[in-house]
Amino acid sequence: MDADIRIFINGITEKTGIEFSVFDASGNFVAGAGKAGDVVPTDFDQIKQDQTLNKTLFYIKYKSKCFIGSIDGVGAAEKNYAYLIGELAENSFFKESGLSRSDFCKAILLGETNHTQISRYMRKYSMKDMPSFVMVVGVQRNSYNDVKNLLNNYGSDVLDFVVEIDENQLAFVKFMDEESNEYQSSTEYAEFLKQSIYEETGALVRISIGGTVKTIADLSTSFSQAMTAVRMRNAINSKGEVHSFKEYMLIKMLEDLPKYKLNEYLEMLMDTNAREIFDDEEMVNTAEEFLENSLNVSETSRKLYLHRNTLTYRLDKIEKATGLNIRKFSDAVTFRLITILSKLVR
Repeated sequence: MDADIRIFINGITEKTGIEFSVFDASGNFVAGAGKAGDVVPTDFDQIKQDQTLNKTLFYIKYKSKCFIGSIDGVGAAEKNYAYLIGELAENSFFKESGLSRSDFCKAILLGETNHTQISRYMRKYSMKDMPSFVMVVGVQRNSYNDVKNLLNNYGSDVLDFVVEIDENQLAFVKFMDEESNEYQSSTEYAEFLKQSIYEETGALVRISIGGTVKTIADLSTSFSQAMTAVRMRNAINSKGEVHSFKEYMLIKMLEDLPKYKLNEYLEMLMDTNAREIFDDEEMVNTAEEFLENSLNVSETSRKLYLHRNTLTYRLDKIEKATGLNIRKFSDAVTFRLITILSKLVR
């Protein structure tokens, strides 16, 4: 990779006369006009004009690695050069690297591509911008390849694609045909996909869904939302196997508040007798399963293998201790809010 950088630096300098250096992500000299032992700061966003060093610093991205470029001077011209070199670097590295289709799809999701590269990719594979969304599929390692192969079969050769995220997660990008009304929502499709995976491979998966976006260039946003849903699902131990980013918006807003404020809200909502309920894992699990099943007593009893009378007894006990009848939607929302606050302040 260092050889690619040196070739690129020499090419830019020969054609433009601009001399610059490249440093690694830790700020250590790699190649260019500087010398071994030179260092630059790394704590900046996009472009930094350092008056003390008299240098304009900027980022150069290549695949999953990030380098720092440095030009002597801190004027407007140097800033323009920084933008230009950063763009040329990405285009040059992309052209030289010969990324496979799979690698490039992953680069799109990770936000490591620019509009020029994406346009080239779309032309190469005869793609067009259509509404699409990302699903992150969590799977056990022993079922990983089976699930990956199945997702590849469900995806179109030209449109839908699968990307390996890590040893336990796959990203599946689904393009929505505006003329087709087969599925009402991304959540309905994810439910269908989860059931199909189980029926055909026996694998139990958990699917987190990002928002639907209009262009391929925005897929990184949908992927980021899906990964946020994974994190929040794990943080509050959500029931169920399919979750959308949208259902965690309340949690996201609460998460942005300082912890002392969350504690204040929790104190206002939590009666003295209620603490024994929220400290009782069995009671909390019963309540959350009841909420997950849309306040349906019969379905919750079936899922928990409980007699209806036993479930009714537990719901009555929760109401007596908390003052919340979670058979009512408004009280169920309040109960859910308390459980979220309790987990966030831990």
